[in-house]
Amino acid sequence: MSRPASALDPGPGGTLPAFDRRVIAVGAAVFVVLMGLSGLYGFHRDELYFLDCGRHLAGSYVDQPVLTPLLARVSLDLFGVSLPGLRVWPALADWATILVAGLIARELGGRSRAQLLAAAGVATSPAVLAVDHLFGPTAFDVLAWAVLAFVVVRVGRSGNSRWWILGGLDLGLGLANKHSIGIFAVALLAGIVIGGGRRRLLNRWALGAVVIAGVFTVPDLWWQAGHHWATIAMTRSLSSENGGAGHIPNWVAGQLIMVTLALVWLWVVGWRRLWASADPLQRSLAWTYGILFVFFAVTTGAKIYYLLGAYVYLLAAGAVTFEERGRTPADLRRLAGWTALSTVAALPLVLPVLPASDVEWTYGVNQVPGESIGWNAYIAQVAQVWHGLPAPVQAHSVLFTADYGEAGAINELGRTAGLPGAVSGQNNEWWWGPGDPNATTVIAIAPGPRDVTGYDSYLSQYFTGVRVVATISNPDGVHNQEWGGHIYICTGPRRPWAQMWPALRHYD
Repeated sequence: MSRPASALDPGPGGTLPAFDRRVIAVGAAVFVVLMGLSGLYGFHRDELYFLDCGRHLAGSYVDQPVLTPLLARVSLDLFGVSLPGLRVWPALADWATILVAGLIARELGGRSRAQLLAAAGVATSPAVLAVDHLFGPTAFDVLAWAVLAFVVVRVGRSGNSRWWILGGLDLGLGLANKHSIGIFAVALLAGIVIGGGRRRLLNRWALGAVVIAGVFTVPDLWWQAGHHWATIAMTRSLSSENGGAGHIPNWVAGQLIMVTLALVWLWVVGWRRLWASADPLQRSLAWTYGILFVFFAVTTGAKIYYLLGAYVYLLAAGAVTFEERGRTPADLRRLAGWTALSTVAALPLVLPVLPASDVEWTYGVNQVPGESIGWNAYIAQVAQVWHGLPAPVQAHSVLFTADYGEAGAINELGRTAGLPGAVSGQNNEWWWGPGDPNATTVIAIAPGPRDVTGYDSYLSQYFTGVRVVATISNPDGVHNQEWGGHIYICTGPRRPWAQMWPALRHYD
């Protein structure tokens, strides 16, 4: 079934509507909000880990390629250990994603109203706000998906295959940031073939795009080959933890909160529009969403945000349909009101707008804000234990943490407290080594019972003496991952510390 061309649809090679520059203003407004909130609470554990990765620049890492650590390193060089200095990058990515949403709507024939609605749909998306508040690869991944979708629509509308070069550059940069855009590209390729658009790929520009994207993967592949293909092992671990039939209901329900509740219908309408399009490249985007919906539901259903980038183009397509239907000003006012109401209701779950002591109430829905609280208290507790050691013992001791967030907190925030660097067995931290290979005392730190139980028994496999010397808490009373965790002094190593190190590695 194909949709007949409308007055708003310029068709192949047709004249595009004017771009509404207010889309830029929408992005700027969200950027200001994100930057205004960027210094509240504290670093998230992942951000501390990315800063650690930035201090150990490499061609790739266990859990992501190089782009995010590279940006973290740039932030360290420019701003030091600074929350706003680090979070400016995802805030800029949010601004750019909103801009691309407006451009996709324009490519689909949308005039001012459609472009602004598409921009507003992305700007008010709770999931987009959540990932773009924090520094991490997902913010840039969503942008990369949006740009690649824009290229597909642009090639389909204009017939100009030279735009595939931009798609190849975007795909390459996306692969240097996160591997999931490669899955998006494969699903998109399948969608183009299924949708009847394979001839659009049989040209030198598409081939050039593949070559360009491939060049960006060389550092990643080189590093993986030299590190036992660690990312494959990591992916298997994540799939076993987050995939399976038990997570499918959670995945399906989670897709309904990717955008603000008042606009869920809009992306559904957008999918229907793309599915019914006469253009095989537009139709391929509908196929891509369906393919990835099933794939991620089965493999990583607990990670409900993995399909977030697709909602940018679905919202844009839905906005064009909304405009075509000629809604009245009263309809627009009602839609704006419900959108504002549903967005404001979601803000306490995704942004640091509550007092820190109230985050406990929202922790069960979204743990991310709660994981940004309590690091200063954590550092003070570790410092108290460390500085309580006699100097001869300190000289042969290391700080060892159960997860990368705790190690990153010590390495990035513990400097002013006089703490040495910490080591960890999790993910890429393990590859940076055990610290002092001849250590005879290990100060071990593990998070609370939400993640780790029986850690003293685990440590007793490696040391004859294991005793708890402190219990971790925070003054705001937020029962996050650190709450209830312990700091241990471990003595009497059963083997030399360096020989234990290989057994302490874990990818999760």
